[in-house]
Amino acid sequence: MSESERTALMGYHELLGMRVVEWTEELAVVELVADERHLNRSGIVHGGVLTSMLDSALSLAGLHCATPGRVRRGMTLSLTTTFVGPAGASVLRATGRVRGGGRKVYMSSGEVVGADGELLAIAEGTFRRRSGSESPVGLPE
Repeated sequence: MSESERTALMGYHELLGMRVVEWTEELAVVELVADERHLNRSGIVHGGVLTSMLDSALSLAGLHCATPGRVRRGMTLSLTTTFVGPAGASVLRATGRVRGGGRKVYMSSGEVVGADGELLAIAEGTFRRRSGSESPVGLPE
C-alpha cells in the first residue's frame, strides 16, 4: 500500500475503522470490519456508517494521485444514498467509480456490499477538487 493510500483516510475515517484497499484513476475501494460499535439499536450497521463509506469511496475515486509525495484533495457537494438491505457485523466493502465531470467538479456512483457480496446500499454524488488538485499531479503533501 502506498503512503497516499495509508493517509487517504485519517481522523474520522480511522475512528470508524475504514481503510483503502484499492485506489486507481477513477476507482476507489474502501473496507471496514463492522462490529458492535457500528450497530444501531436494531442490531444492524448504522446507515451513517454505510453513508460515510460511500462518501469516502466516491470522493476518492476522483482524487487518485500517482505522483509520490503529492496528494489531491476534494470536497463533497452532494451525496444521495439508498439503503437496499440490512448489514450485520462483517467485512463491508464500498466501491466508488467516477462517472463524469470536468477538471474541478466530477460525479461518482457506487455501492456497499457485505462479505457475501450482498448489496447493502447504493449512492451517487457530486464532488469538487480543491484548488491545485485539478491536475493528476496534485499538490505537495
